[in-house]
Amino acid sequence: MIQNTLLCVLTLNCWGIPWVSKDRESRMKAIAEELASGKYDIICLQEVWSTHDFELIRDGVKSVLPYSHYFHSGVAGSGVCILSRFPIHDVLFHQWPVNGYVHKLHHGDWFGGKGVGLCQIYYNDLLINVYTAHLHAEYDRESDEYVAHRVLQAFDTAQFIHMTSGGADLVILGGDLNTEPDDLAYQVLLLNAYLHDAYHQPSTVNKNTTFGTFGTAINSYTSPKARRKTPNGQRIDYVLYKGGHRAQVVQESYSLPLPETVPGENFSYSDHEAVMAKFKITPTNNAIGGQSMDLERQCSVLKKALEICDEALGRVGRHKKQYWMMSLALLLVLIAVLWVEWGITPLVPFVTALMCYMIFMATLWNNMEVNGILAGKLGMEVTQARIMAACSNTEVGQSVA
Repeated sequence: MIQNTLLCVLTLNCWGIPWVSKDRESRMKAIAEELASGKYDIICLQEVWSTHDFELIRDGVKSVLPYSHYFHSGVAGSGVCILSRFPIHDVLFHQWPVNGYVHKLHHGDWFGGKGVGLCQIYYNDLLINVYTAHLHAEYDRESDEYVAHRVLQAFDTAQFIHMTSGGADLVILGGDLNTEPDDLAYQVLLLNAYLHDAYHQPSTVNKNTTFGTFGTAINSYTSPKARRKTPNGQRIDYVLYKGGHRAQVVQESYSLPLPETVPGENFSYSDHEAVMAKFKITPTNNAIGGQSMDLERQCSVLKKALEICDEALGRVGRHKKQYWMMSLALLLVLIAVLWVEWGITPLVPFVTALMCYMIFMATLWNNMEVNGILAGKLGMEVTQARIMAACSNTEVGQSVA
């Protein structure tokens, strides 16, 4: 068994939306060149929405990162992939039950079929579970209609990691989580998957330095308004990790490794910054993985998450009534048009199509969203009950002592 293995992990949201993302082709080539430098051992990428872009990157880095996997899902393909210096032995993708709205075409998250991807990688005698995810975007922080979706996705991801990582010597999650450290979704994910945030290591990070990863003043794609309002940007891209029972994991460093602009160009690699973390892995038989279990905090966070779920269910119920009322109104319009004109008019197909859409939203789509929310909520309740029982047992043990 090897000793003191060094592992370098990088995550990057590539902002690769065909026909929308600026300088996409040039940036993808530059990203491939940077990743082929040999600096990185494992790479998690998000927003690689074109298979052509994935193939360009995959082929460009093959000499140093010969193993790769793209997670196909939904209409657009999930956008997430993993590149590795070491062999990938098994892969798995879990699509989230709640994933945005099909009718929000200008947002588009639903079409990606988003979820969490897993690659099991063997490095000598160590089993490394590498996960990558891209949670639903936050389009309006002041009036966030997707907060319940992100909280449920975070819990679902935490459960997926918890249930699939039991035999792993090292667990790594790299991705654009679209949630900041003070947000509920971030807390739900870390506490329930028992992960460490690579950023929160005092020995490697200057606490006076702000590592924003999106919308920073140094990024060429940040708008002038955002530069003035929040020059440090938002920290929403992460490398999270925990060790297993056979490996002691110590974080060596944390950084945003890419230069402000692509060398020789006036634009950045992406509208996000890349995040890199280095780890020293020492095989041992006495390692302790994950965070210490703060059961009271975990229970408090789940209580808030359940309240978010209840609010979301109430909102979905109101939407259902609104869709039915609009369907009835359109039916009355259709009847009136047919009654007056005594025949087919250009207005009839439009009203009929709109009425069918409202009925679809009130029935099939509404049921899908309700079931997706309930799936997450019931899972949270099971976890909450287990934590409360553990708290009770701890209190009983302390009383006896």
